[in-house]
Amino acid sequence: MKPQSRTLKAGIFATAILALGGLSACEDDVRTDGYSTWDEPELLPLSDVQKEVIDYMPKNVIIAHRGTEFWAPEESEAAMRWARNMGADYIECDLQMTADGVVLALHDESLLRTTDVEVIYPNRKNDYTYQFTYDELLKLDIGSWFNEANPEQARSSFRGLDILTLQDVLAIAEGKRIKRNADGTRVVNRDADGNYVSTVYEPDPADNGNRPGVYIETKSPFLFAGVEQKLHDILEEEGWYADNPADMKKIAYKDGKPGEVDIANTKARIILQTFENAGLEALVAAFPRRIPILYLYGDFTGTPTSYAALINFAIEKGATILGPNIDYDPAAPSSVNLWQLNMCRKSGMPIHAWSFNTNEQYLKYTGPWCDPLQTGDPNLNALDGSFTNLTDMALRFYKETLQGYADQGLNYFRSNESCGMPDNIHAIKTMRTPQDVLDNLGYTK
Repeated sequence: MKPQSRTLKAGIFATAILALGGLSACEDDVRTDGYSTWDEPELLPLSDVQKEVIDYMPKNVIIAHRGTEFWAPEESEAAMRWARNMGADYIECDLQMTADGVVLALHDESLLRTTDVEVIYPNRKNDYTYQFTYDELLKLDIGSWFNEANPEQARSSFRGLDILTLQDVLAIAEGKRIKRNADGTRVVNRDADGNYVSTVYEPDPADNGNRPGVYIETKSPFLFAGVEQKLHDILEEEGWYADNPADMKKIAYKDGKPGEVDIANTKARIILQTFENAGLEALVAAFPRRIPILYLYGDFTGTPTSYAALINFAIEKGATILGPNIDYDPAAPSSVNLWQLNMCRKSGMPIHAWSFNTNEQYLKYTGPWCDPLQTGDPNLNALDGSFTNLTDMALRFYKETLQGYADQGLNYFRSNESCGMPDNIHAIKTMRTPQDVLDNLGYTK
């Protein structure tokens, strides 16, 4: 996938809509699913606590999926530092856990796809991640595979990157980096028996002051009994969560001045997410003070009745955000078609959809292609937040394309009045090229 830039002029809306009438997010009023709006069941009301959380969450946010999958090895230090400096509002990571209880920022339960485990541990290459200690995992290289798979984005300094912990991601969001020895290995603290305890961090000399929030997904939580409580304890220990929000630590600024992104210093600094029904309940139970929690779902092929049941489950169990997929994969139908969007909006739950890789996808789900009357209705914007592998592309879309429509009187920005932020939180951000950001971070080619 390559980043693309494309701005449609308002004057060609009618032609674009006729040509793109079959787009899943842009259906007309004729239902094709055999149901009418009269078939929609009642949706549960949100609790006062859910409403309070929703009110303080910023809208129109860019969520850097795994840091990036495109410009650097996913969920690596390079990917997370890049996303922070590029201007993402949230850096996103997945959770796995090691045999010795270290919580990892890693997507897969297997190590085969993104490491050299078959070289370092040939007899254990099919073992699950949780069967290794963290010291064993630190011997693995998570960067070389990326260079081989993506020669156009390859950089020699990606070789030897190691698997991150959740604490690493929090430190990066605070403007730090991992302190490393001359040979590139990380500096760590150990107990009296020589076991890994923690990593040492240092101020990132390339830090540009951005302080993004952190968006955390519990992957396969059924494999890790108590991972939700472990997550709670880490966030509390690191000052990123407290039962009383006033007790959360202030994330320090570079040179004492806030950067262009400062979500890390708001009550919305952490968002949690899961696909698992039991995982949703466990996350809510683990955090006495309710914080934003996304209920993920995708490839929905049901009816209005079953879609409403899905939303009602999320509301009943305490979620505060809905996480449908878009049709980024031709084999996977969108879960936020127009009738589904209308139902989500009726629920009062914000939408953080996944995953965006092209400018056209943003146009398709934010209103312009679904607004033949050119009213500029923000309710035609299906995104309160979006997961993307291309923060640079997404930022340009919000900063230039969507702002361009707003300047012409066609406003598609969801309102941020309730959280006290500007509707276009990207307007003040500096546009940087992805390659320059990596260069400035010291990742040589």
